[in-house]
Amino acid sequence: MPTARIGVDIGGTFTDLVLLDDTGHSFSTKVSSTPAAPEQAVLTGIRRILDQARMNMSDVIEVLHGTTVGSNTLLQKAGARCGLITTRGFRDVLEIGRVRTPTMFDLSWDKPEPLIARRYRLEINERMLADGTVHTPVDIEEVLDAGRFFEAEGVESVAICFINSYKNPENERAAYDAFVKAFPAIHVTASISVLPEQREYERTSTTVVNAYVLPALSAYLRRLEAGLREIGVQAPLLVSNSNGGLSTARVAQDRPVFFISSGRSAGVVGAGRLGTATDESDIIVFDMGGTTASASLINKGELARTNEYEFRAGISTPSRFIKAGGYLMRVPTIDVAEVGSGAGSIAWIDEGGLLNVGPVSAGADPGPVCYGIGGKRPTVTDANAVLGFLPNKLAAGSMALDLDGARRVIAEALGQPLGLSAEDAAYGIREVVNVNMARTIKAVTVERGVDPRGFTLMAFGGSGPVHACDLAQTLGMRRVLFPNAPGVFTAMGMLAGSVERYFVRPLESQMQALDIQELKSLRDTLREEARAALAEEGYPADRVEYVFELDMRFKGQDYELPIRIPDALDAQSTQQLCDDFRQAYTAMYGYASKDAMECANVRLLARGLAASVLDFKDIRSGSKAPPNPAAESRRVYFNRDIGWVDTQVVKRTGMPAALAGPAIIESADTTIVLPPGWRAETDPIGNVIASRIND
Repeated sequence: MPTARIGVDIGGTFTDLVLLDDTGHSFSTKVSSTPAAPEQAVLTGIRRILDQARMNMSDVIEVLHGTTVGSNTLLQKAGARCGLITTRGFRDVLEIGRVRTPTMFDLSWDKPEPLIARRYRLEINERMLADGTVHTPVDIEEVLDAGRFFEAEGVESVAICFINSYKNPENERAAYDAFVKAFPAIHVTASISVLPEQREYERTSTTVVNAYVLPALSAYLRRLEAGLREIGVQAPLLVSNSNGGLSTARVAQDRPVFFISSGRSAGVVGAGRLGTATDESDIIVFDMGGTTASASLINKGELARTNEYEFRAGISTPSRFIKAGGYLMRVPTIDVAEVGSGAGSIAWIDEGGLLNVGPVSAGADPGPVCYGIGGKRPTVTDANAVLGFLPNKLAAGSMALDLDGARRVIAEALGQPLGLSAEDAAYGIREVVNVNMARTIKAVTVERGVDPRGFTLMAFGGSGPVHACDLAQTLGMRRVLFPNAPGVFTAMGMLAGSVERYFVRPLESQMQALDIQELKSLRDTLREEARAALAEEGYPADRVEYVFELDMRFKGQDYELPIRIPDALDAQSTQQLCDDFRQAYTAMYGYASKDAMECANVRLLARGLAASVLDFKDIRSGSKAPPNPAAESRRVYFNRDIGWVDTQVVKRTGMPAALAGPAIIESADTTIVLPPGWRAETDPIGNVIASRIND
């Protein structure tokens, strides 16, 4: 009996789906996203892709899903009305934050408004000392009074975060249990279930973000699960988390803060797996969709990861040097920089007469003007259509483009005020968005001390291949790799993920006084918790991988680096940990102090290993390639120096062994733009490799 796994990635404009059957054949499709009810696009796409593969609903064994519901809820400030119950004296932790600004001397910077208004941040008489001793037991009646106030005010979700609860959760657990019992209609998040580690601001902020997005994400996942059952799909729903792994829908509903970057990170995991298949170990991953563009680094085969992330306006990045710019989440995540410059980003003129692009996007509704479904403002897609980069029809021919409408709106909204022709205004949009995206790539390379010129740029997303070669040229890069089906690659990347669970416990010690037996005991406790958790999800002990890390820092510092704990712990392990920390610190900051070292937490990443691992060498397209049409050409405006150029247009399925630019390579899911001065060829597993001719 045939079986299938389906990867689903919801974007701002399109929802992408990839089906991989048990014989290694893949099928892909795109459907328009439905922002008001995202699950409808998923269900429509599943019906379509199963028809395409000639399979039944009962043949699906897993649905792997990346969702933007969490990030969009934060971006649009559309989360639940929230309340906070905290220890007396800590009401203003969210506003005090880290007592710093993201950039020095910037008088125009405004601190992000807290997700919970001050009147909904209530203090309780309780106190836990730093060593875990109960100084003042929690006053349950005060907790219930707070609950009655929240209930009367229409608060939907509550965060509970007490000082030092990571050391001893007794008070916080008692408050949580009492609140849940008395107010079952209100969602509750306790910090001990989300982030049981020190630092009251980081713990409070992470808990509050979880509470803020919990109602929206949990309601969405419940609707999606119900919809899957209604159409006959009984397979489990797994959700992609911010670290590129997978978790059950139940975990995602309880701890949505781990899924704010859901989907985006799956593309990076897929890029790492594809890099292994093609012997590419140094990769800059570039993903451009309808709403945002993102970049990440794979250096010597290792994906960049971090345990902290700030969601902020402008370029959003887990930088270790830029702090306090957004809403902090201390959760495991792929180190991805993101900017609101996607294909649907709207171009506009500011009060000073300068052209800007984004961060507001036209999304799927009303969409770009050229889609002809109601859009009224010029977007990046409109500019690319006017310049000739896009075909007359998108999404496998299902969407005809209104080129005249796009040209008209660009001329009226931008060209006339700026004194430019329609094509020059369109080219200006493209230049601005390319600069924005180049800054994003620099955020994960140059700003981290990495020279991008020796890396391969791997470009995917519906619009990544349209801009990739121009970006590479701007950054001095010489090589661009376009995966097979780049327009749906993030959905494919989900098929490469593993089920993951995260655990953390405090362990505060000077390294020279570290008790190895205590570390062993704590490691064994975490291992047993992880084993039990993954056993519930169907993974026996022999299919679980454990990765233990120790958060370390120099004495007197406030931020740690995670260092891998050796499998065998003995008397020599302390020195090994110190040596590894010094090496990691030097690689990160360029120097290492001679000060004493200390540790703060033990972390465990537990992976449930799939029975078979996705190998891009084994994937074959299940769709029949259409017959190659006769050679085509169209005029394309590559830059102001050469203007309009007659450009050959080829189908990817009929691409010759070698192709010199200028050229346009079209496929059902995206378009690859090969500018003058570039050449392209196909590798043995179907990737298109572009390189600069003069190098």
